[in-house]
Amino acid sequence: MAEDDLFSGAAAERLSARAPLAARLRPRTLDEIVGQRHLVGPGAPLRALVEADRLTSAILWGPPGTGKTTLANVIARVTAKQFVSLSAVTAGVKDVREVTESARVLLGEQGRGTILFLDEVHRFNKAQQDALLPSVEEGLLVLIGATTENPFFEVNAPLLSRSTLWRLEPLTSEDLEAIVRRGLEADEAVAEPDAVDALVGLADGDARAALGTLEIALSLAGPRAVTRENVEQARATRLHHYGESEHYDQVSAFIKSIRGSDPDAGLYWLARMLEAVEDARFIARRLVILASEDVGLAEPMALVVADAAARAVEFVGLPEAQLNLAEAVVYLATAPKSNRVTAALGRAQEDVRQGP
Repeated sequence: MAEDDLFSGAAAERLSARAPLAARLRPRTLDEIVGQRHLVGPGAPLRALVEADRLTSAILWGPPGTGKTTLANVIARVTAKQFVSLSAVTAGVKDVREVTESARVLLGEQGRGTILFLDEVHRFNKAQQDALLPSVEEGLLVLIGATTENPFFEVNAPLLSRSTLWRLEPLTSEDLEAIVRRGLEADEAVAEPDAVDALVGLADGDARAALGTLEIALSLAGPRAVTRENVEQARATRLHHYGESEHYDQVSAFIKSIRGSDPDAGLYWLARMLEAVEDARFIARRLVILASEDVGLAEPMALVVADAAARAVEFVGLPEAQLNLAEAVVYLATAPKSNRVTAALGRAQEDVRQGP
């Protein structure tokens, strides 16, 4: 038995050493989390609930790489409750029922509650989300759902009404720089100042993207200091793959191409995503958002065109609807741009938060 423990320990150490940089640097406590001070900073509401182990069902909503899974992992470490983690990509109603049955037994035998972390909760359809309702409603499960999508559209209203919505913001440049420097320190490496700036700028608020690019750049640099050229090469390398984080890299490149009024680049990234079997509804939603966020009242018809493309995706489906998406991409890319409404709304919301 002792020998088995020895080999298990050695395997765990080797796996830890081989884990991606983002996994190795994942915070273990609330104090180690970078960013999201409005939620986990001193005296913040979510921090108080976690520290008191009194968290109720919640939806963590925010862009990729902002700390949703990290926060869930920290909760798993500090809670006295049973913590179960599922991904809505691979799990189904059967898995939810198994967790529910286990939670009921545990509560009856030991008086311990259960927290279910459901990553990408928006991937569950209505029936699957409905299967969670009874257990959440009676308090048998504390659900923590994580999503990058707007929960008001992607999470069933009954489930959303029984959960607290916590909004995670994109990480600031200062946050990302701190994370990049942690990564360099972990690998006992150095980087030129403009390389750090490039890592921060290309990450677009996403810590996982920054660390993924840094990891490749470190390999390219070898024993030398990481240069901006290494970072740009690393970024290009990442965009040739299509895993979970690369999904967001390509979406980011797609949006930036349209925002930058480059229809050819926009069509290129559209084609890349379609070839990777990206969800056409996700692409359509991004176009509708961009039509208001970046084109705005400079060309009001942009929203009409984007909405028509989204409707075509639902009504016609792929492959035919890819033409509707392509038309919307070209229209939005060549349209004049204005973010005045976005900026004005942001100022109004800030005024409301600050109070009278």
